[in-house]
Amino acid sequence: MSMPIDASALRDLVTDPAAAETFSAASSGPPLVVDAAGPRAAAALAGLDITALPAVVVLLAPDPGLLPAACFGAADVILTAAEGAPAPFVRPDGGLQAGLDLIAAAAGANPIAGTALALLLRSAAGLIAESATYSALQEGAEFRRWRAARPARPPEPDPGRVIAARTGDELRITLSRPARRNAVDRHLRDALAEALTVAVADDRLRVVLTADGPDFCAGGDLDEFGSRPDPALGHVIRLTRSPALLLSRVAARTSAYLHGACLGAGVELPAFAGRVVAAPGTRLGLPEIGLGLVPGAGGTVSLPRRIGRHRTAYLGLTGQPVSAETALRWGLVDEIGQLA
Repeated sequence: MSMPIDASALRDLVTDPAAAETFSAASSGPPLVVDAAGPRAAAALAGLDITALPAVVVLLAPDPGLLPAACFGAADVILTAAEGAPAPFVRPDGGLQAGLDLIAAAAGANPIAGTALALLLRSAAGLIAESATYSALQEGAEFRRWRAARPARPPEPDPGRVIAARTGDELRITLSRPARRNAVDRHLRDALAEALTVAVADDRLRVVLTADGPDFCAGGDLDEFGSRPDPALGHVIRLTRSPALLLSRVAARTSAYLHGACLGAGVELPAFAGRVVAAPGTRLGLPEIGLGLVPGAGGTVSLPRRIGRHRTAYLGLTGQPVSAETALRWGLVDEIGQLA
C-alpha cells in the first residue's frame, strides 16, 4: 500500500494529465491512500471528480464529522476508526490499518480487477456494463493465473437445482444443490431464471427465495468459471438468462431468507429483494477479486442500492465477508431471523 498523500495532492493528481500513467493499475500502481483529516482536506476534496482516474482511491477519515457529503465522490472507500459512523463510512474490524491491509492484499494481488470494480461502481453503469467487464476480465492475466492454479473438476449431471412450488399467491423458490453449497452453475442459473419468469408473468405472486442445506449459496460454481471459450458469447448469454434482471422486476414482492455462507451470487441476487432476512451466523461477501474478476451476478447494481457504492467497494476490494449484524447495520439485510 502506498504512503498516504494529502487531499490537495489528490486534487492536483486528478487535474494532472500525466496522473493516469503514473497511478494506473496498468502500470501496477497501488491504491491511492488519502489523508482526509481536518477541514482543509474537506475543502480540497469537495466536488472532486475521480470518475476516470484508473486507480482505487481510499480516504482515511478519523473524524467523519469533518468530511461532508460533497467529498464522497472523491473516494472509492472511506475508512474511519470512529464508532457509529454513518454511511458511506466503513469502520473495519481492527481499525484503519487493518482495513488498509485487507485492501492492499486483495487489490494489490489483482490490481486490474480491483480498479475495474472501482470504475464500475463510480459509473453506476448497470448490469450490462457489469457483464461486459466480467467477460473482459476472463481474458485477463489475473483470472488466467487463478484458473491455471485450480484445475476444474468434471461437470455434474443435472438432477435439478431449483424447486419452485406455488401455494395460492405465494411462489416459493428454493435453491437445491446442497452438496455443492448451492453454487450457481449454468443449470441452476437457467432453472432460477425459469422460476422467476413465472413470477414476472403473474404480478399477483409473492416470491419467497430460500435454499436447502447449510449455506444459502457459496457463489458461482468455480469449475465453470472461464469454461466458455467465447467470453463475448458468455456476455450475451448472461444477459439473456439473467436472474438478476428478473429479480429486479419482482423486487417489491420478493422476500429472501439467507443463512450460512452468502458469497458472490449468494448475496448479489438476494440483495435485489425488497425484504432480506438473515439467520444468525450468516456471512455475506464478495470474493470475486481473488479470482481476478468483479461481481457478475448483479452485485454492482443490487448492493449499491442497499448500502451505497463505497461499502460495496469495500466488500469487493477486500473480499472479506461481514456478519449478519454488520449487514443489518449497513442495510444489506433488513432483519435477523428465520424463515417461519
